[in-house]
Amino acid sequence: MRLGDIYDYLDALSPFSTQASWDNSGLLIGSRDDVIERIYLSLDSDTSLLEEVVENSLIITHHPLIFSGLKQLDFNRYPSSLIQTMVQKKIALIAMHTNFDLSHLNPYVASLLGFKLLRCEGFVCYYEVNQPFEEFVLHVKSVFQLEHVRIVQAKEWIKTCAITTGSGGDLIRMIEADCFLSGDFKYHQALEAKENKLSLIDIGHFESERYFPECLALHLKNFPLQAIMSNSKNPFQYT
Repeated sequence: MRLGDIYDYLDALSPFSTQASWDNSGLLIGSRDDVIERIYLSLDSDTSLLEEVVENSLIITHHPLIFSGLKQLDFNRYPSSLIQTMVQKKIALIAMHTNFDLSHLNPYVASLLGFKLLRCEGFVCYYEVNQPFEEFVLHVKSVFQLEHVRIVQAKEWIKTCAITTGSGGDLIRMIEADCFLSGDFKYHQALEAKENKLSLIDIGHFESERYFPECLALHLKNFPLQAIMSNSKNPFQYT
């Protein structure tokens, strides 16, 4: 199947034009005329993933491997080392980042919690909780299979919660809910949230976005090519 046809399908599913201005989603490696025999879905590109990917394949990741302009290609260092391997193995790469957050991933992850979705405003989805904060935290840990989460408790009762996958700290000031669930909250963001009576639950960047492959796979069920769900490894370890 032509890479260009796959790209056009993905663009119709989640338009690349809707990505954030700082993002670099789209076709990153490859030519529209490339013939693709297999598709791999992953949160990121890393060495372990490329070891299992066969030639003439397409990798669709959530995070772009190339975020800003590369001034040199040092094949001994990331990300140039991965780019070299992809070119050698005739592997194409498409990233679906903030455009897919907007269209699919945020609502999908929010739906896993099982609460009533109230609305989605940009990158933020709001849903009705009506639970004590401590009970809600236990529910979040159970659903996402987490041993530990970072929390900021500003209220005892959570009527509504907002969710943004990835790093949502910069959105804190626009959140209109009792609790905000995201990842990568910074210290001063946590302090600001607590002072403004907004509880926080930090489930981690990787942990909130690892559902990208299974979410996209739902829309590739009837695709003429096999889509293999893989995933990069979380670079963090917890001890």
